[in-house]
Amino acid sequence: MQPQSLEILGVEKSFGADNVLKSIDLSIRPGEFLSLVGMSGCGKSTLLRIIAGLETPDRGTVSISNRDVTDVDPSERNLAMVFQSYALYPHMTVRENIATPLRMRRLSFAARLPLIGRMIAPAETLQEIAASVKEAADTLQIGHLLDRKPAQLSGGQRQRVALARALVRQPAAFLMDEPLSNLDAKLRAHMREELTGLHRRLGATFIYVTHDQIEAMTMSDRIALMSDGGIEQLGTPDDLYQRPASLTVARFIGTPTINLLPVEIGVAGRITAFGEELGLEAAPKTAGPATTSGPATLGLRAEDLRPAADGLAARVVRSETYGADRFVTCELVQDPAVRIVMRQHAGEGLPGGADATLRLGFDAQRAHLFGADGRRLDVSARARVPA
Repeated sequence: MQPQSLEILGVEKSFGADNVLKSIDLSIRPGEFLSLVGMSGCGKSTLLRIIAGLETPDRGTVSISNRDVTDVDPSERNLAMVFQSYALYPHMTVRENIATPLRMRRLSFAARLPLIGRMIAPAETLQEIAASVKEAADTLQIGHLLDRKPAQLSGGQRQRVALARALVRQPAAFLMDEPLSNLDAKLRAHMREELTGLHRRLGATFIYVTHDQIEAMTMSDRIALMSDGGIEQLGTPDDLYQRPASLTVARFIGTPTINLLPVEIGVAGRITAFGEELGLEAAPKTAGPATTSGPATLGLRAEDLRPAADGLAARVVRSETYGADRFVTCELVQDPAVRIVMRQHAGEGLPGGADATLRLGFDAQRAHLFGADGRRLDVSARARVPA
């Protein structure tokens, strides 16, 4: 199976007055696992359906390995789609479900009929189909289930059958639309490992739609985070976590959610919160000393906060321990409506215990600054100026 590249250029799509996709440009590398992630309604499933040929874009093109397939029928694109609902035929065995796409492609209508087909179908073709079904079933470790019906299978087993039915076609790419969302949490975690292992073994191109950031972060080579019909940021999981390009990305990626503080950027780039200097400086957007001044937002990850001799004055509201981690929720003394979550190792001491007042410090190199427009600004440490 030769992995294929995909190219989406200037794709737009509207449903009535609702502009669902807004000039999407996206290049997907051969053999890449790329996730389209975002909140419901952001356009990720519509984009996947356009790639599959199930929807037609209003503008733009879709290419597979430099072949324009924008107006090509879905059956001619050689793409395999795996749905959330599995879409298995309940009256067929697992063997028959997996064989269906091959029988549709390789056998005539008459040869597919239940009775006459057995007499006129070429024996060699039937043997090839049987061999392909066995290979796909063995790859997904469901060879022992081939004679069962879907009703006799667990959710995870049904998902593997759906994957085997896609795999048997040897497609140019696998398109997956939230295939794990119907599974319970434990099985979903197991199937994430299965899908990642399958991708490594096949070396095929995977395009995966999900609203679950954990799925996207743990399985993907790259993530395209979508918002309001556009791609907010495209990059590796580390890119999106360590350098979110916007407030939208920062809020979506990370557990617990990133802490966001209202701050002010002074004329010289000096950053303050509630009148208190934070030891940070906004870098100029262009050459020269001038920089954007005015309101901004500071983002701090829970693991980047720590009790310190100086910093943000906060009062402990509650402390929760989850295994090796402790999550400490604090409210700022200057504005109790602003709450901050700090992650600690469970073995670390919490100064003063519950209801204590402490100061929270952080590493300037790990801080995230966003301007009034929500876009990322560069930030660096600076010497504190005494009040």
